[in-house]
Parts: sequence; C-alpha cells; structure tokens
Amino acid sequence: MTLTAIIVRHGNTFAAGEPARRIGARTDIPLVDSGRDQARALAAWFARGEPLDRILAGPLKRTQETAQIIAAAQPRAIAIETCDWLAEIDHGPDENLTEDGVLARIGTTALDAWDRDAVAPDGWIVDAEGRMDAWRGVLGGAEGRIMIVTSNGAARFALLAHCRLMQQARRLPSMKLRTGAWGQVTRDRTEFSLDAWDRRPEPACAG
Repeated sequence: MTLTAIIVRHGNTFAAGEPARRIGARTDIPLVDSGRDQARALAAWFARGEPLDRILAGPLKRTQETAQIIAAAQPRAIAIETCDWLAEIDHGPDENLTEDGVLARIGTTALDAWDRDAVAPDGWIVDAEGRMDAWRGVLGGAEGRIMIVTSNGAARFALLAHCRLMQQARRLPSMKLRTGAWGQVTRDRTEFSLDAWDRRPEPACAG
C-alpha cells in the first residue's frame, strides 16, 4: 500500500539566448539540446536508485522525449503510459507570448497567484478540478515507484490533490517546477508526504 511518486518537468524547449515564451497545450515543440542534456541528467540520477515500476507522461513531444530518455537508462524496459491529463494547460490569449507580454496583460499579482496558489489568470483554460481528480486517482491508488513526466502548469495540481500535501506545499516559496527539475510525493497507506520539490539532479562527483 505504499507509493513513491517522482514528478518531473520536461527539459528546456528554448535554446540559450532565445526569448522564452509561455507555451502550453496548443504548442507542441520538442526539446532543444540543453533540454536533452537535462533529460539525460535526470536519467542518470534516477538510474542510481531503486528501479522505476512505471512511467507516465503527458502527450506532448517535450514530455514524451524526456520520459523516453529517462526510461532508456532504467535496468528493465518500461513502456511509457501516455496520459492526456498530464498535458500542459492552455494559456489562452497568452499562448506563445514572451513573459514580458504575459505580464503586460495580466500583471505580476495574477502571475504570483498562479505560482503561489495555482489560481489561473483570466483567460487561461486549466480544468483545475479535473486535474486534481486525476492526481488523486494516481497518488491515492497507485503503488510502487512511479515517475510522472509532465509540465510546470500541470505538476502543481499534485500539491493540491490532498489536504496534507496542501499543508506542506504552503511552506514552498513557489509551486513552480523548473525545467529538468523533480519533486517527490510518498504515500504510506493513507499518509501523504511531500519529500522534495523543484530539485535538479546533483552533478556527478569527479574522480
């Protein structure tokens, strides 16, 4: 009746020097070279520990590619389970805008509310209840050691899926996951614990 759920955000989709844009469900682009490097770092990091039992991933190229790189480093073959509810949210009128453009429309207060409390700005299409229900289904019903590869917008709703996780998430400075970062939720019978959030793999020691 125990679960270890490792929640991973896909790697970079913009190259160094390229202005980052607010991309979501309607923008299906692959990883760039630095994003593949991040995925390989995640793969090496999680190949050191206990093997994964399952890997779930969103349907977009960036999450699928990240999941495939991680799966390839596991000691046994794991088929990627594609889940539509793990797709990024739809940013509505802000889709594909630069961050300056997004801030010009919604302002810093609305963006802070999104990153701190997962309150979506006006015009964004999120389906918060549907996403939380899906997270509850996995976190409350799955067993073993599973990895869930998704996006920044979708990952935060895991923190709202159970009251105990919500309490622990309030201590976080932000619900954001950086590209190539991961968090971990464990469940022992009915007790939930947020063990990590927004961590990136540590570099390998030299020598």
